[in-house]
Order: sequence, then C-alpha cells, then structure tokens
Amino acid sequence: MSKNLERSMTGLKLGNWNMEKKWVFPVVVGTLVCAFLFFTFLNMGLFTSLHAIHSIFSVFPTRVFNQTDPIFFEKKVLWSSPPPPPPPGPSLPRLAYLVSGSKGDLDKLWRTLRALYHPLNQYVVHLDLESPVEERAELASRIEKDPVFAKVGNVHMIKKANMVTYRGPTMVSNTLHACAILLKRSKEWDWFINLSASDYPLMTQDDMLFTLSRFDRNLNFVDHTSRLGWKENQRAKPLMMDPGLYGSRKADIFWVTEKRELPTAFKLFTGSAWMVLSRPFVEFCIWGWDNLPRTLLMYYTNFVSSPEGYFQTVICNVPEYAKTTVNHDMHYIAWDNPPKQHPHSLNINDTGRMLSSDAPFARKFKQDDPALDWIDRELLNRTSGSFTPGGWCAGNTSCSEVGDPNHLNPGPGASRLARLLSIIVASPRFTQTQCK
Repeated sequence: MSKNLERSMTGLKLGNWNMEKKWVFPVVVGTLVCAFLFFTFLNMGLFTSLHAIHSIFSVFPTRVFNQTDPIFFEKKVLWSSPPPPPPPGPSLPRLAYLVSGSKGDLDKLWRTLRALYHPLNQYVVHLDLESPVEERAELASRIEKDPVFAKVGNVHMIKKANMVTYRGPTMVSNTLHACAILLKRSKEWDWFINLSASDYPLMTQDDMLFTLSRFDRNLNFVDHTSRLGWKENQRAKPLMMDPGLYGSRKADIFWVTEKRELPTAFKLFTGSAWMVLSRPFVEFCIWGWDNLPRTLLMYYTNFVSSPEGYFQTVICNVPEYAKTTVNHDMHYIAWDNPPKQHPHSLNINDTGRMLSSDAPFARKFKQDDPALDWIDRELLNRTSGSFTPGGWCAGNTSCSEVGDPNHLNPGPGASRLARLLSIIVASPRFTQTQCK
C-alpha cells in the first residue's frame, strides 16, 4: 500500500511538472513580444508624443490671450489664470552717435565723446585716413583702457580708417558706414546723430533722453529746402570728382568741363549736413528695399557738397518718410548770408545766442576754446577730462562707475529742448515746412 501511495505521489509531481512545463513557453514568448512592443513604442512614438505634448503646453503663454476662438482646454486656462499684466510704459529712447575727425582732431574728438557719453547710447568714432597712424592708435588705446567704456561696451572705433574729402561723397559714404556699424552692433537705439570733433553739446544726455521720450521716435530732424537758389548753378549743375573715392592720399575735389541739367526723376533738396535721423529711415537708407537710396548715392557722387543734399533728397522723395521730417538740424550754427563753405568759429561772445537757440548742439569750436570751458561749467556741470554727470553715475569719484542707466537727472537743458520741440514739432509749423 505504501508503495502504491509513493507511486501515486510521484506521478502527481510529474504531472504538475508537465503542466508547469506547458506554461513556460507561452510565458517566455509573451514576455519577448511585450518587450519588443515596448521598445518599438520608445523608438517610434515616444519622441513624437513628447514633441506633441511640448507643443500643446507651448501655446499657453502665446496663444491663450490672443486667439479669438480658443479651444476647450484654453478656456480652462482663461478662467483659472490671472489677467495679463498691463503693457509697460514707453522705455527711454537711446541715441546712436557718429563723432568723426581728421588730422589733429584727437583731443577735440575725445573731449566731445566724453561730454556726450551715456551708457544707454551707442557711439562710433572715426579719425579719417589723413590723420596719422599714431593718432588713431592713441584713440583706440584710450577707448580700450577706459574702465567705463570697457564695462558697457558701447563705444566702437572704425579702425580701418576711411578717406574722407570735405564737400565730397566720401563724407556720405563714411556716414552710411557708421550707420551700418550701429545697426549691426545694437537693435536698441532710436535716433542716429552725426557730429564732428568740432561740435559740442549744449545740454546733458539726461536732458535729451528725458525730453525725447515724450516724442514720436519716427521723427527725422533734417534741415531742408527745395529752393536751391545760388546752389543750383554752383552745386547742382557742375560735375566734380572726389579723389577720395580712388586715392590713398587726401586731395581736394576737381571739376570736369561738362555740366548737367537738374534731374526730372526726382526733386532735389538741400540743407544742413548735420541731422538727427530715426532708426526706420536709417534702415531704409542702408538696407535699400527701395532702389532710390542707391540711385541717389550714385547721382550725388558728382555733386558738390553732397552731404548737404543726399539725405534731404532721399527723405523728401519718399512720402512715407517725408511726413516725418522736422525742418531743423538741432544745431546752433553761425552762418554768413548767403552761407559760405564754413560757418564762423564760435567763441565766448556767442554763448548768449547759443543758449537762447535752445538747440542741443553747437558748432564749430576751435580746440580748447574758452567757450567750451564755459559750457562745461555752466551747462553740463562737467569738470575737465570727466564725463558729463548724470543719473547713471556712481562710484567714489563722479562717474567712475556705472550705476542705473535708466535713472535720469534732467536739468534746465530739458526745459530748453522741450521749448524748441514745442515750436518745431508741436505746432502748425511742423507740417507747413515739410519738404517744401
């Protein structure tokens, strides 16, 4: 009996083992199939799914508040999210300067640059090819060693100097070169201002930024007229050549025997070579999606004193920009009547007229003229060799470090500039003198 029981138990164990053996194969096969499907999912679907999820969530900040007919899950966000913050107020404007000079202008240019400096602005400086290599190297060294310039990084020198001929088109090409550099360096400036080493500010940059923040940044301050007068026969019709276009040494322009008639494809305008141009108009001149700026650049290649006509003719022949012109160059300049090639050099006897003009700049000054010391002391509160004080200044000594660039301390100059702009912009004179 015991042997029969033992045989029965042995048979039961074998039967169970045979039954378990029958299940092993399906389990192994099922495991392999699941593993294959899992890895296939990873390789073929997971990344696509993650991308789709990311795409869904990415629409929240940009589409929830803009779509006119949001889908259901967006409505949930609309109901549960707080209202969007109010739009920020207008930011302070930023200015982009070209300060240019020639042989012997190193110290004049350096003084003007430091009187004009503000961390929010951009600056391009240029000593032309006539200036000695030593002067250009010294300017580059001063910029590199100045701790404020080095920290902010907004002063740029054209180290490959251009040949510039006064009265010639090379002055225009140099200005366009600086504009292109400024457009490449920064997208955050609003107006371009061209100055020479003989110019000087009559108010602080805090005064200018504070006052200009209230005005349309599409405005272009360009002194202009279509009444050529004596310039028709002495500048528009004669043909001249500028050796600076092809020579490596400075030489005066020369005339050719033939003359030309006034153009019929566009209307000529003339005015001051000094201006304040809006960024949109500068982009129009540089990028040239319309061919007019290029056409006029070639026309003015043979025009006497082309810097006094190129930008005026471009802007007044484009209706979109003609309506943005303000007939003023933002300078105080003492001219003869009729004007000669050069204005009077200003001195201490001109300070009253400079101040009453309400203009932000004056020209031209001789190096270290006492009038500049008077401006530093009475209008800019600037000590010799230092920056013009402003709200941005910090450090143990005045302006030795950069504080908050957006902190402005406007002074009397802001009131003077506001008074000028109220006459030339915020009055009927604004539209009555546009491109006439």
